[in-house]
Amino acid sequence: MNKKLSFSSYTAIGFMLFALFFGAGNLIFPAQLGQNAGTNLWPAVIGFLITGVGLPLLGILAMSFSGSRDLEELAGRVTPGYGVFFTVLLYLTIGPFFAAPRTGTVAYDVGIAPFLSEGSQQIGLLIFTIIFFATTLLFSLYPTKIVDNVGKILAPGLVVLLAVLLLAALFKPMGSFETPQGAYQSGAFVQGFLEGYNTMDALASLVFGIIVIKAIRAMGITSTKGVLTSTAKAGAVAITLLGLIYVGIAYLGASSVEVIGLVETGGPVLSNAVSYYFGTIGSVFLAVMIILACLTTAVGLTISCAEYFHSLLPRFSYKTLVVFFATITFVIANFGLNNIITFSIPVLMFLYPLSIVLILLAFLSPLFNHSRLVYITTIAVTFVISTFDGLKALCGSLGIEYFGWLSTIVNFFDQTLPLYSNGLGWLLPALVVIIVTSVVSRIQKISTVESN
Repeated sequence: MNKKLSFSSYTAIGFMLFALFFGAGNLIFPAQLGQNAGTNLWPAVIGFLITGVGLPLLGILAMSFSGSRDLEELAGRVTPGYGVFFTVLLYLTIGPFFAAPRTGTVAYDVGIAPFLSEGSQQIGLLIFTIIFFATTLLFSLYPTKIVDNVGKILAPGLVVLLAVLLLAALFKPMGSFETPQGAYQSGAFVQGFLEGYNTMDALASLVFGIIVIKAIRAMGITSTKGVLTSTAKAGAVAITLLGLIYVGIAYLGASSVEVIGLVETGGPVLSNAVSYYFGTIGSVFLAVMIILACLTTAVGLTISCAEYFHSLLPRFSYKTLVVFFATITFVIANFGLNNIITFSIPVLMFLYPLSIVLILLAFLSPLFNHSRLVYITTIAVTFVISTFDGLKALCGSLGIEYFGWLSTIVNFFDQTLPLYSNGLGWLLPALVVIIVTSVVSRIQKISTVESN
């Protein structure tokens, strides 16, 4: 069918996709980046946009281009076992281990923490997360259209509030950009690139892509080319909106240090900025919007995880899994936002290279006739390198010395792999393996044809 979507149709899907990506947690990372990047803001922002915006678009296009029914089928091109392993790990990462707890802690940090004394923060977080995740549990057990409708109102409302805040910051900055901190002093682009991992949007895109494809097919687009084109147009709408918000918040963060000082996470940047420009009324309004936005995201993540694991392990009922995941999420949330971010980094350093390589293989697959040899060898090489990247990041997060054997391997990689010190040591080996095994697989196919 050669039917084409109207401008309004793919714009509507684009806004739907934007709403899926637009979790309040994403607001804190560009703010934190801006604060730390200071005068090196722009190279850092460019790096952040590649992984925070560019990769999610590629992830959605990869799902469309591959024709896979879901992520497990796409990852299963390596082996069926790997398909389950990768999908389970991804769902746990964007669900109860990191992204879902982050919804509660971001809501607390931005909406509640500014109104409490320093000594009341831990008990305040406990009480708030009990209420927050009990509400999440209730809506996840009995899904209603209320959550969808609130989400449809909240997303535009929060965007309008942010637009007003960012315009105020642009025309009346709180202060000038300060000296870059840490890795942003000499490697702002690479640090921004790695900071974009924290949004987890590239991981989520491998799940959201199917939702977008189904929405496009429901509008009458059935050809592979038509679905891919429509997905690209809708994706362009979503990432443009996301990109503008990221740039604006990063600018806000960079200009805020003079007034509010350097903070551990991006949450206080937003709450302090709103208070600075709009006073207490603005802070209360932001608090309500952020809490409700985080709540709708938490419900969506809990439902998605429970549905996937119910399909994987049908002996556990959907409601049992909802209770299980909501409980884990609540417990992890009480470690606090800073700890959640800190301990998510090793997992993301392991998972992101595998996700990027899988996206790349999905696009290149027709060139090597979907050979399993290419998938297995490329993922295996990436898996090994990213495993040590994750362990290295874990030692950094815990503030401990590398284990003896780990230090030897890290030094070897550092001396032999280009870009390893920048967290991208897996990139060149993966590309080389793709090229070599693609040639081998084509030769094998030719030999097989000739022998027959």
